Amino acid sequence: MSLLTRKSLPRRTVLRGLGAALALPVLDAMTPALRGRATPVHRFQAFYVPNGMAMEYWTPTGLGADFQFSRILEPLAPFRSQLLVISGLKSSWNYIHAGASGSFLTGTIRGGRNEVEIFADVSMDQILARRFAKDTQVASLELSMDAPNNAGACTGNLSCVYTHTLSWRSATQALPMEYNPRAVFEKLFGDSGSTEAAARQARLRQQKSILDSVNDKLAALRRQLGPGDRGKVEEYAEAVRDVERRIQKAEEQQALDIPAIDQPQGVPPVFEDHLALMFDLKVLALRSDLTRVISFMISKEQSARPYPQIGVAEAHHPLSHHGNQPELIAQMSRINRYHAELFAGYLSKLRQTPDGDGSLLDHMTILYGAGISNSNAHSGENLPLLLAGGGAGRLQGGRHLVFTDKPSMANLLVTLMEKMDVPVEKIGGSTGRLSIDA
Repeated sequence: MSLLTRKSLPRRTVLRGLGAALALPVLDAMTPALRGRATPVHRFQAFYVPNGMAMEYWTPTGLGADFQFSRILEPLAPFRSQLLVISGLKSSWNYIHAGASGSFLTGTIRGGRNEVEIFADVSMDQILARRFAKDTQVASLELSMDAPNNAGACTGNLSCVYTHTLSWRSATQALPMEYNPRAVFEKLFGDSGSTEAAARQARLRQQKSILDSVNDKLAALRRQLGPGDRGKVEEYAEAVRDVERRIQKAEEQQALDIPAIDQPQGVPPVFEDHLALMFDLKVLALRSDLTRVISFMISKEQSARPYPQIGVAEAHHPLSHHGNQPELIAQMSRINRYHAELFAGYLSKLRQTPDGDGSLLDHMTILYGAGISNSNAHSGENLPLLLAGGGAGRLQGGRHLVFTDKPSMANLLVTLMEKMDVPVEKIGGSTGRLSIDA
């Protein structure tokens, strides 16, 4: 509560400066305004990994609470109590790579038949975005580690749209995924610019940050807050400033003769640096309640990214067609495990971020997995999937569930919508709900 006014701060307090807006994290001073809420804010995220999975190294042994982590899932062991591993679900549209990502959140039973015929179904994240849009500044974020490509054919003579996004606003409107951290930062906080040469050089010379533009208001707010809230604001402000610094550093490393586009390029050349920025941007957006819905692709389907940093020099997609050779499957599993390690690092950030009476991880439902199981066969059966997070008290983790009747993954999407308190009768080709409660 404010020391000077003794009144609670509105939950959506925003400090505005020149071309910028700084939303605040949850503070104790906002608590009185939240007393009428029966449950904490519940956020959803999809975290997609491409090119299938080395299933021999993914599937846990044991059922229910007695399961044992597999080689790929071992990095997630510290989060066991908030993990629900799900086996036995099948893709609703199994058409090589297009159907993998194209149906992951839509549950569509079929897509287009050529590179110009583009349709699916409204994706789960966009149904949630419509419901939460009235409560947040940004209805949803669609993020990827790869540049968007919405033209031409990428797989099976189908449009590249299917392999480059998870999100569909309508049956015919796929949403591009943003990969540029600068563009994401400016979507959240404002202060957009240009990559025109003069503007870019001016930006690199300019030291004024978004925080500087709201500095007077931030200082006034600090004087009104108690010691605990002042610490939270300082920590959050430093996190914002750190992301700004890292994006600016990435821009300084870019070649100067880049073509003019709408936003400055802020993409670090090193994969892990780029990923760390995207993770931190997601945490900033979630902790300040700027959005409650995020869809993220750690790589697009058919990604050819190699991973020499973990000893896998071969491109990911060719390696995924391993011909069932054990040594190549083992190599593939190293990429799959590395993705799980990176995901564990993200979960750690969420767990360490306070949110109301818990953490961001406590108040999130995260759907992690791939739209293909056996990548060599482009199999859509027994998809590698798990749910992470406390689900704002709606998820019961620490278990491995196996469905033997091969239900559609679309049924899981309907179930998750119910968990998010946005119930729907159907998503794509769903035929009902899944029993995932203990």
